[in-house]
Amino acid sequence: MFITREEVLDYLHDHQIQMVDLKFVNLFGGWHHITLPASHVNHETFDRGIAFDGSSTPGFKTTEAGDMVLLPDPRTAYHDPFWDVPTLSLFCSIAEADTRAPFSRDPRSIAGRAEQYLQDCGIATHSKWGPEFEFYIFDSINYRNTDHEAGYVIDSEEAGWNSMLPGRNEGHRMGAHAGYHAAPPMDRSYNLRSEMVRLLEGADIPVNYHHHEVGGPGQNEIEIILDSLRRAADKAMWTKYVIRMVAKNHGKTATFMPKPLYNVAGSGMHFHQHLFRGEEPLFYKKGGYADLSDTALYYIGGLLSHGPALLALTNPSTNSYKRLVPGFEAPIKSFFSLGNRSAAIRILKYATEPMEKRIEFRPPDASCNIYLAMAAMLMAGIDGIQRRLDPRELGFGPFDVNVYNLPPAERDKIASLPTSLDEALNALEQDQDFLLAGGVFTPDLLETWISRKRDEAAQLRRRPHPFEMELYYDV
Repeated sequence: MFITREEVLDYLHDHQIQMVDLKFVNLFGGWHHITLPASHVNHETFDRGIAFDGSSTPGFKTTEAGDMVLLPDPRTAYHDPFWDVPTLSLFCSIAEADTRAPFSRDPRSIAGRAEQYLQDCGIATHSKWGPEFEFYIFDSINYRNTDHEAGYVIDSEEAGWNSMLPGRNEGHRMGAHAGYHAAPPMDRSYNLRSEMVRLLEGADIPVNYHHHEVGGPGQNEIEIILDSLRRAADKAMWTKYVIRMVAKNHGKTATFMPKPLYNVAGSGMHFHQHLFRGEEPLFYKKGGYADLSDTALYYIGGLLSHGPALLALTNPSTNSYKRLVPGFEAPIKSFFSLGNRSAAIRILKYATEPMEKRIEFRPPDASCNIYLAMAAMLMAGIDGIQRRLDPRELGFGPFDVNVYNLPPAERDKIASLPTSLDEALNALEQDQDFLLAGGVFTPDLLETWISRKRDEAAQLRRRPHPFEMELYYDV
């Protein structure tokens, strides 16, 4: 919508904007904001930034060195449709308060450094990315965790478990695994999704489509058009915001949690990605497997070789690994394949033209910090290209079979993805040089990440689980 600060300042005046909301991302992917009266926004806002306390932002700084500044990016300005007063939102990069130098742990800056490293290596001028958004819309979520009680209750008006409600019940309920492309009246979220898409398109975020997803009660999907790495990450943050806010305004609640319901499909965030040199697509070569170029194959080799370490960033919650289990179309093995949804990397059958030839990395989910996750995937792909890591020679396929249907002895020959957050963190501790190349990631950032995530895993491990009461109370 905007390119320069002058365009933003003119828009504030011409559209009588009253508030300017500055949004920024902490190390672990959470959003924060600070709001300014539009009358106080000028050129100096963009040059000098707005001060904030980095020590109160998860993963950033210590108390004695907390002063930092937010630098708004005019290219990220969105007219926010959810505020009662006219408000323009801008995303910010984070800088040191004294020098205005980019903060090394700022997720948006890391994404920018990854894009620059791709150019510096001479491999490509840019990459394009398209995250898919799978999410659940529920009517309510209640949970409690204390010393003496733990549990949660989720409800969805679509759910089959509500088919025996007392009084008038119109039916059209949805069972587990029955939601893929379900039509109204079973699909009760179509109007909400259309409103979400209308607001996204109004914010210059083009959408491919939306539909009900396979998971049954409340699971939905929206897929946006591909864009450059950091721009796609910015759009993803806005997309999640719009989805949550539309649901909230309709008395619903939307979640991107990877596995909120037992025994139904979880929600992933599959990443479509490919490389270009100017207008030349680098992943296409007629005649090879799936018409993939050597560059594409080496990129795949990098993703799969570093897959266990990558998952510490792309699947960074304990809940992530409750989704990566057999039987739900979520990948559990490290291989690539054509049109195969049990593969970690799927080559799209329908993407046959040179400009659309791309790969889809299927393990990630939306509990990630999307800036870090995309930067890490790109760095793994670059390393694969630089080291000419051929996935065929490394045993990563292609395997054009449903891996869930293979005999156990055959399936065990294929490398597995991590089955727990601790396993992924162990891999990241041992395999992180590819992330440190070009100064894109820093050792202290990865150390902080691992420490925080190990603590999350330890807290869950120490807690009695409600199911354990059923299993073991009477021992």
